[in-house]
Amino acid sequence: MPGLDVGVDVGIDLGTSTVKICVPERGVVLNEPAIVAVDKDTDSIVAIGSDAYRMLGRTSDRIAAVYPLHDGVISDYELTEAMLTTFVKLVCGSKMLMPRVVVCVPIGITEVERRAVVDALRAAGARKVCLVEEAIAAALGAGLDIAQPYGSLICDIGGGTTDIGVITLNGLAVKKSIKVAGNSFDAAIEKYIRKNHNLIIGPRTAEDIKKEIGCVFMRDRLMTGIVRGRDGRNGMPRQIEVTSDEMLEALEEPSIYICRAVQSVLEETPPELVGDLYERGMVLTGGSAMLYGMDKLLAKKTRLSVVVAHDPQACVVLGTGEAIGYIDAQTDVEFATSPLDIYSY
Repeated sequence: MPGLDVGVDVGIDLGTSTVKICVPERGVVLNEPAIVAVDKDTDSIVAIGSDAYRMLGRTSDRIAAVYPLHDGVISDYELTEAMLTTFVKLVCGSKMLMPRVVVCVPIGITEVERRAVVDALRAAGARKVCLVEEAIAAALGAGLDIAQPYGSLICDIGGGTTDIGVITLNGLAVKKSIKVAGNSFDAAIEKYIRKNHNLIIGPRTAEDIKKEIGCVFMRDRLMTGIVRGRDGRNGMPRQIEVTSDEMLEALEEPSIYICRAVQSVLEETPPELVGDLYERGMVLTGGSAMLYGMDKLLAKKTRLSVVVAHDPQACVVLGTGEAIGYIDAQTDVEFATSPLDIYSY
């Protein structure tokens, strides 16, 4: 990928499963798995991104494929720094003047976790880092007008976290983040297949079957899919056929947990804003917003109209690109707040 112009600003969706980078007027210029393959004997990095993802579940004992971010925050600082350095250089090239960066973070992360994100991006070459909460970025990327004095409800179901917020006047009136999202759906499928079919599968297989026939609301017609793995009794290879009804059962617990989180946000929302939400409904973003029936289930549990945003997977990163326009409103004081509730470092 050719480098961009010197001093270009970028927006980054630093997700648990994927890292996306957006450049204003160019859209999403990088979309890579947030995974690093490491040689455990030498502690050296073997592969990053797509190359490392292809190794997931297929490595020898010597190689470990690691997600350095967990539940939306950094769990391995050194690997995160190396991953971000690689991705930023892919986008920006070897420039003397590195970019200003707007990066999204989950709602309610601690100051230590915020500082870890800032330090990792500074080490990767960013000359200025601004943080914006995921719900705000998702709303911007979904095209919501969040500056008006009425409420908008956004629910971003990512890989590691689900972020829910009621937005009005460029800020979050009520917000909540839970560590139940796409990865939780994958883990639920792994657990269900092992418990009910005595078949051991990995996270990639669980994700594939989730995308193929997964659902959280009854489908109009029964669908089936093939799952291959290791027999839990004798260790031999085996394949089974599973149905969409089984996936509905497997995914019931995490999907209901998300519904309850949305309900708790509505319970805390001021009455005037609840009236706005009843009129305007809720917008779903994030990769798991595309899981069949998620909009129908939330509509049933909340009694609101629910729509899935156009290109829900890209909403957060596109929103960080939109937020770049607010960087110049910042001062040099740490934690300075702009009209968008964006924090500058």
